[in-house]
Amino acid sequence: MKPGQKAPDFTLPNQDGKNVSLKDFLGKLAVLYFYPKDDTPGCTVEAIDFTKKADEFTKLGAVIVGVSPDSPKSHCKFIEKHRLNVQLLSDESKKVLREYGAWGQKKFMGREYLGVIRSTFLIDAKGEIMHSWTNVKVDGHVGEVLKLLKSRF
Repeated sequence: MKPGQKAPDFTLPNQDGKNVSLKDFLGKLAVLYFYPKDDTPGCTVEAIDFTKKADEFTKLGAVIVGVSPDSPKSHCKFIEKHRLNVQLLSDESKKVLREYGAWGQKKFMGREYLGVIRSTFLIDAKGEIMHSWTNVKVDGHVGEVLKLLKSRF
């Protein structure tokens, strides 16, 4: 996904089972982040970091939305356990993950497998990609996204 490219539309259930679409965010900025699994160390740090900075994103007119292959029920438990303040969407079919290039070949300890490629997309009010990050390292990532947003607005 490149800047200026139209972000792929989607409709996915959130943690409450309510369908959410990309078009719901038209007129706002959206930080769409893809992560591997609820309640794992890196994913927990990332979700907590986004939660801690949620007010700053809101002041800049941005909504934060996380996407993983986990179920809405799993998302609900994850949110409750860590008191998260971000909306999480469930892509159990991995269709949206694939469309955004966030599903693919990974390597761990010499073993190759298919999995979520931690990625973040900043989407503008018209639904176009403003910026993308792939193979995200969790430490400092939320600050980096926020810094870019602040520099543009």
